[in-house]
Amino acid sequence: MTKTARQIDSGALGSPQRRGQYGFWGFVHRADSIYEDDPEVKYQFPSMYFSRASKCVGDWVIYYEPTKVRGSKGYYAMAKLEAIMPDPSADGMFLALMVPGTFLEFSSPVPYILEDGIAETGLLNEMGRNSGRAQAAVRGLSGKDFERIISRGLAEPNIILPRIGEAAPPQLQEFDEEQAPFEQDRVRVETLVSHTLRDRVFRRLVLKAYDERCGITGLRLINGGGRAEVEAAHIRPVWANGPDQVLNGVALSGTVHWMFDRGLITLSDSLDIVISRHVNDRAGVEGLINRTGRLVGPLDARNRPHPAFLAWHRENCFKH
Repeated sequence: MTKTARQIDSGALGSPQRRGQYGFWGFVHRADSIYEDDPEVKYQFPSMYFSRASKCVGDWVIYYEPTKVRGSKGYYAMAKLEAIMPDPSADGMFLALMVPGTFLEFSSPVPYILEDGIAETGLLNEMGRNSGRAQAAVRGLSGKDFERIISRGLAEPNIILPRIGEAAPPQLQEFDEEQAPFEQDRVRVETLVSHTLRDRVFRRLVLKAYDERCGITGLRLINGGGRAEVEAAHIRPVWANGPDQVLNGVALSGTVHWMFDRGLITLSDSLDIVISRHVNDRAGVEGLINRTGRLVGPLDARNRPHPAFLAWHRENCFKH
């Protein structure tokens, strides 16, 4: 795995002094990018964007996948930028380093074009047409565009309720126009880093990716109250700097989740289910596993567990 932003500080441009306000930025990213990107940790860009990107330090960034990408996710995630530094492995390239733990995928990716026009209105010129700014990989976002995108991206329509509890879904803070900008930014940031919000978004992402089905047993159980029995499990846990990212998640039923967290089962890079030799009831555990012996789902191959997270689980959690 790549070093985190806090581990790379040589020659980095740190956060500038601000007058209590945050700016908002858009970074264009695609999964098949030629750049060495890892959105959770870093964003690589050429020197032509250095002047613009240097203004982003300390600000929130929204990731956008271009419409020309097949199956584009549109505006699909956000993170807070901590520092910028020259890329030591590539001349003329720079790295935008994200604050660890701030990357958050949207539970509902936002398309470029909404029912009432484009999501990023700042790309329009005086004539109401797309301007050349739409081609820029790094660009500023207005506060209005930023809030429109994250409000839609983090909305929870038809929420899949957890098996236990009646917690109401968190609401993004709405701001009074007369409220001071500093107070708006402070409340907004506190909302975006809320553990409650991040947990709910992570759960929605993972359950959606697995069609609310346990990846180990293959069972899809919804009770009479519309609550999914399955849980969203982190492969690399949060306490070990595991991100709230669908690639670091797997949908598991309660008992299987318990076994996975305690290293009694794990997954190979090819998604074969592996049982620990420390299991005292191997026949019983084998009876829980779906007949293929492999992880069931996700429906979209792009959401399958990342090998780096699986390797961490095998090396640090699984009981060999």
